[in-house]
Amino acid sequence: MKGKFPVERFQEIETPFYYYDTALLRRTLQTITQEAGKHEGFCVHYAIKANANPKVLNVICQAGLGADCVSGGEIRACIDAGFPSRKIVYAGVGKSDWEIRLGLQRDIFCFNVESIAELEVINEIAGEMGKTARIAFRINPDVGAHTHSKITTGLAENKFGIAMRDMESVIEEASAMRHVRFVGLHFHIGSQILNMDDFAALCNRINDLQRQLELKKIAVENINVGGGLGIDYEHPNRVPVPDFKAYFDTYARLLKLRPGQTLHFELGRAVVAQCGTLITRTLYVKQGAAKQFAIVDAGMTDLIRPALYQAYHKIENISSEGRMQTYDVVGPICESSDVFGKAVDLNETRRGDLIAIRSAGAYGEIMASQYNCRQLPKGYITEDL
Repeated sequence: MKGKFPVERFQEIETPFYYYDTALLRRTLQTITQEAGKHEGFCVHYAIKANANPKVLNVICQAGLGADCVSGGEIRACIDAGFPSRKIVYAGVGKSDWEIRLGLQRDIFCFNVESIAELEVINEIAGEMGKTARIAFRINPDVGAHTHSKITTGLAENKFGIAMRDMESVIEEASAMRHVRFVGLHFHIGSQILNMDDFAALCNRINDLQRQLELKKIAVENINVGGGLGIDYEHPNRVPVPDFKAYFDTYARLLKLRPGQTLHFELGRAVVAQCGTLITRTLYVKQGAAKQFAIVDAGMTDLIRPALYQAYHKIENISSEGRMQTYDVVGPICESSDVFGKAVDLNETRRGDLIAIRSAGAYGEIMASQYNCRQLPKGYITEDL
């Protein structure tokens, strides 16, 4: 056992694979429920897109969280894991007809609607099925977030949501439809946000919008602020659980909820990222002209974040106690972008050593592909080993 990992047991498992520390996951979930529970009307949904491993979903479901889905497949996955339909919210800018029908059949809590065109289709399909769809309008608040440009979602230039200027007219249009019922407003400004000022800015924008709607005698039952809370990728051991207290307290302090309103959150990365690690095996150590490479059997097909977002993940050699050396840690995929880290300091690395790529529980296994005809990585939880 080196650190938190059962290395001897890992030696028996075919690499690459994902390992999920369920003790840390449960600790994280307990912190979420405790901190959110301090504030009346706070309701937390887990964003399925971060990680849909069935065993991970089951642990999250047992903690009492709801589910945030962005596809019909995710609706099925969370229902199979035991999430109650009435705690499921369904977002996404491009909902297919069959996905809308599935949500209506399952009587999910609400659809987060992103355009008038989508509203019209939901009303039509609900009418055909003899149903009434509960809907919340996703409003694009034009609030920037201090995060990577590819994971910011709340700017006017992004594809998500309805423009603020159209909010009143869209709500009025929905009120005239027979098969939808307006139940709330939905916002989401981005992901991997560590600066609470970004969430404070969202609170201020929502407060302004609520005052604007009240002048029109429009009541809002539910406010959904999405997720976005980030994690500490550089220090997964030192900061294994994100600062949920500061996150929830920011909304409790600054967002002016009306009596009876429920505030919904859609946390994904913050729930699962730190509990997950990609375990890979060193195939070769190659001496280049100016550097040495640790070539491992995992690639961008198993964890695409470094190639896609230039994302940082802490990398450790969990087989070696040798002196520190510097390596570029790279995979076997025939792409120059198949690099997990450059100039990484690792204990002296040899063929067969196990390498742990940390903080990979979110957007790791779920985004894996079979490019180069590779097998998808398997996922194991603590109880499996």
